[in-house]
Amino acid sequence: MLDALRKGAGTWVAKIFIALLVFSFAVWGVADVFTGFGQNVAAKVGETEISTLTFDRAYRQDLNRFGQQVGRPLSTTEGAQLGIPQQTLGRLLAEAALNDTSSQLNLGVSDSRLATVIQNDPAFQRPGGGYDRAQLAQVLRNIGMSEDEYVVEQRKLIERQQLAQGVSGAMNAPTTYLEVLHAYQNETRDLSLIVITPSQIGEIADPDQATLDSYFEENKANFKAPEFRKLTLLELSPTSLARPDDISDEMAREEYARDTDRYYQAERRRARQIVFQNADEANAAAQKIKEGMTFEALMAERNLTDNDVNLGLLAKDGFLDSAVGDAAFTLGVGETSGAIDGRFSTVIVNVTEIQPESTKPFEEVKAEIKTSLAAEQAEREVLDLLDEIEDARAGGALLAEVAERFQLTTTSPEAFDRAGKNADEALVDLPDVADLISGTFSSDIGVENDPLPLGTRGFLWYEVTEVIPARDRELDEVREKAIDAWKVAEMAKRIQETADAYAERVRKGETLDAIATEAGLTVQKSEGVKRNSVSVAVTRSGLASLFEGPEGHVAAVDGAESPARAVARVDKVIVPAFFAEEQEIQALAGQLSSQMQDSLLNQYVAGIEASAGVEVNDGAIARVLGLNNTGQN
Repeated sequence: MLDALRKGAGTWVAKIFIALLVFSFAVWGVADVFTGFGQNVAAKVGETEISTLTFDRAYRQDLNRFGQQVGRPLSTTEGAQLGIPQQTLGRLLAEAALNDTSSQLNLGVSDSRLATVIQNDPAFQRPGGGYDRAQLAQVLRNIGMSEDEYVVEQRKLIERQQLAQGVSGAMNAPTTYLEVLHAYQNETRDLSLIVITPSQIGEIADPDQATLDSYFEENKANFKAPEFRKLTLLELSPTSLARPDDISDEMAREEYARDTDRYYQAERRRARQIVFQNADEANAAAQKIKEGMTFEALMAERNLTDNDVNLGLLAKDGFLDSAVGDAAFTLGVGETSGAIDGRFSTVIVNVTEIQPESTKPFEEVKAEIKTSLAAEQAEREVLDLLDEIEDARAGGALLAEVAERFQLTTTSPEAFDRAGKNADEALVDLPDVADLISGTFSSDIGVENDPLPLGTRGFLWYEVTEVIPARDRELDEVREKAIDAWKVAEMAKRIQETADAYAERVRKGETLDAIATEAGLTVQKSEGVKRNSVSVAVTRSGLASLFEGPEGHVAAVDGAESPARAVARVDKVIVPAFFAEEQEIQALAGQLSSQMQDSLLNQYVAGIEASAGVEVNDGAIARVLGLNNTGQN
């Protein structure tokens, strides 16, 4: 998930969003965000400083907030990898820039107004309503901030809001902008289309030699043999070390005697039950059973199947309702109980099978016991051998030499590529160990690699013994694959040519119905299609093409299922009416106005930073992040 978020944060859309978010936070504040001051300076805009304490507190709050979004706490190192410190610093620099300008303009707020704002904060209200100073003290204590620091920060926040209101607060999205965007989002089109698939083209014959030679040369890279590597593997695990033959019958018999309960199985019964709504209904059914009705007949009378009544094969303590279990263990095979007043309802029980209690004889489990004892013995040996093998490896010993010294066995799987496949593209039988393939292709011949964990108690060493470089294959090596690939490409080409030809005929006046009849196709109708519709037989890019022209627009576009192509005609364009007073339009207006205000404020703050100057103490920030960078710019 972190990798996906890191990649997503690098897109231009994400960068714009983060920039707007940073400046929005700087002006309007964020719930549960409080900043303070300290001695050391992390950054400076003009004459306004950002302390390391302020940066540290803000960064950890941003880190916690981001951790809540991904579902687990993040370390400061992980946060740095995701670029969270840059976002935090960007927001603090924006705040400092606005604070610096507010100070120069002598903006301010009265003490009474400031007190009113703080007292009206929902975070500091009693459950029944009203300001609670004890709640304020508790919140500030939790974040390590004094009341004086908080008051100072709230004063600065209100001053920033005044400045922002003066810069962009009254800016509203133009009505024309709203109308165009509303039309773009809600315009619908009625489409007629035919879809050309491989079935319309028919089977494609093999290419002649000249055509195949030409295709192969143009696409030689697609048939390139990948790099392959061969390994020597050494496994150290309880399984590989276990020696069941070394365990004597006497040792196994002693273990059997110590753990007899393990091989004991209590009596079990296979039971069925019918549940009744009340005791009277159950008693009436029990009377029928007493008078000779079978349990199966009672099931049929109540329209019940085996799945409805089967409880399974259970020991006495396996029944969820002990009253039902007690009753079942008083019955013989085929017998049915009377009405039972169970914990959850009144039931009737029938027993279909009884398995007596039993204990597996020693001879039946002897091999199992020996294997278990050998594995326990081997687990103790693994850690002892691990250190000795690592010492031998550090001394330059190859895996084959280590195996011989410690009476272990090496294996050498066949050469494989980065996908774990052999030259015939079949998966190679490799140990199920994470990072083995990636580690193999990050290593080289003669390189000593760290052991990989094998299961919960084992280790796997690997050596690269041969590197088979990637190479261009000759046509004869991949002739059948090349022919198949040419056919796929040729099919796509012919489908496209056919679709383009049909589209041109429609543009010249022929109808889709006439072409469909000629080609044995069906004209599909799609009404009320929007730009983001997914129930149309074309791709998203194909749908976008059909919104590029007016009514009557004709285009050949990619079908939803490759390599199909669709020839589509726009039958009708429906632009929705625009009423500025509608709730949907008002909501859109609010969103666009907010985005425009943030964008203008973004530019304003950037101008302040450019003119006032920005200094960042990289060393101080690195210390906050726990990094080793030093220095200041």
